[in-house]
Amino acid sequence: MLSKEENELITCTNRGTPMGSAMRRYWVPACLSREIGEPDSAPVRVKLMGEELVAFRDTEGRIGLVEEYCPHRRVSLFFGRNEECGLRCVYHGWKFDVTGACVDQLNEPEELQFKHKVRLTAYPTCELGGIVWAYLGPADKMPPLPKFAWTQVPEARRHVTKVIEECNYLQALEGGIDTSHAPILHRLLTDNSTRGGLKPSSPFVRGKAPTLRVDITDYGYLYAGVRPLGENDIHVRTYHFIMPFHQIRPSRSGSGLPTDAGHIWVPIDDHSCMVYNWIYSTGDAPLTGEDRLERGLGNGPLHVDQKTFRSLQNRSNNYGLDREVQRTESYSGIDGINQQDRALQESMGWVVDRSREHLGPADKAIIQARKLLREAVKAVEAGQQPAGTGTSYYAIKAGDEVFARDADWHRALAPDITRDKILQTV
Repeated sequence: MLSKEENELITCTNRGTPMGSAMRRYWVPACLSREIGEPDSAPVRVKLMGEELVAFRDTEGRIGLVEEYCPHRRVSLFFGRNEECGLRCVYHGWKFDVTGACVDQLNEPEELQFKHKVRLTAYPTCELGGIVWAYLGPADKMPPLPKFAWTQVPEARRHVTKVIEECNYLQALEGGIDTSHAPILHRLLTDNSTRGGLKPSSPFVRGKAPTLRVDITDYGYLYAGVRPLGENDIHVRTYHFIMPFHQIRPSRSGSGLPTDAGHIWVPIDDHSCMVYNWIYSTGDAPLTGEDRLERGLGNGPLHVDQKTFRSLQNRSNNYGLDREVQRTESYSGIDGINQQDRALQESMGWVVDRSREHLGPADKAIIQARKLLREAVKAVEAGQQPAGTGTSYYAIKAGDEVFARDADWHRALAPDITRDKILQTV
């Protein structure tokens, strides 16, 4: 459990808050590359940690991420014209380039223009893995680019989507790093069900409740759920938590390809977050059209409005809960694994009251994530870089296998996380 003050410390991310200052030391997903696909295409609204911004791609292909409101009369630049290497306000014609500099003032005589005195707040960006990333922190503290393994493969082998979740980023994140709920909430009741979920015959479901191992590293941690399978075997599933809001997990695509997948829970404000969902083929085979539908997950075009990025099943319709399906086919009665997650995480309220929790050994990964977030705040307040701003996470992968009880699963599934890279095991 956390006190009210501790809870606020790690859930409030607006500029000027301790957690907001810490999160601004990382590269943060701002939008999908395809949202601002072509040069001079329409700008899009972006809200990050309470800051209202506009993203656009200029005539030369450069990306601008600037504050939304024109400094002249404070109208939204979302309505602006993206033209000739700048975004022009349609109210009085003030124009801004990707650096935020004002380069023209149509409503002022040329000899009276004071454009050199005016500029918008603008943030550095980079483009990796189909995402536009932004850095909102001090220029001299900018970390290396976020070159996760999935961002480095050809587009044919990767896929990324996003969806708005109507709750604070932390309870969404904590759902993602909670392995003990997966074979319960996401369980199917029959092996012949065609719905997304975990079949009764899978080792994930057949195994008993897991024992958790968490290896703290300089990027966050590796954690594993170790489930007994009968007398001789264990099922081990490893994940990674990369500070401050990334998860990597093992998976198989809808077409059966071996993949790694994960989520990024980016604060929009303190009451909502944008969940980026990514997957990539760990072999040479490309992802299929079926894989890109994310049919069993509930993140793709069948479940999410691709203009607003809001889930079609939501609070207003009880997430499509079907009690007959719940009785006969799936544990939850809700379609889509990640849609099930959103339903339960949103049911906790905008920001869950963690002073009323009763945590146990199965919550070890959640407890450690909260600790790491608090430590990140302390590091930034002390003038240091927080964990996860290096490059050690670039090549890490997750795993999921059945082993003999005495096997060295750690060496098999996490060969890169050697003993010298583990700061602490809990």
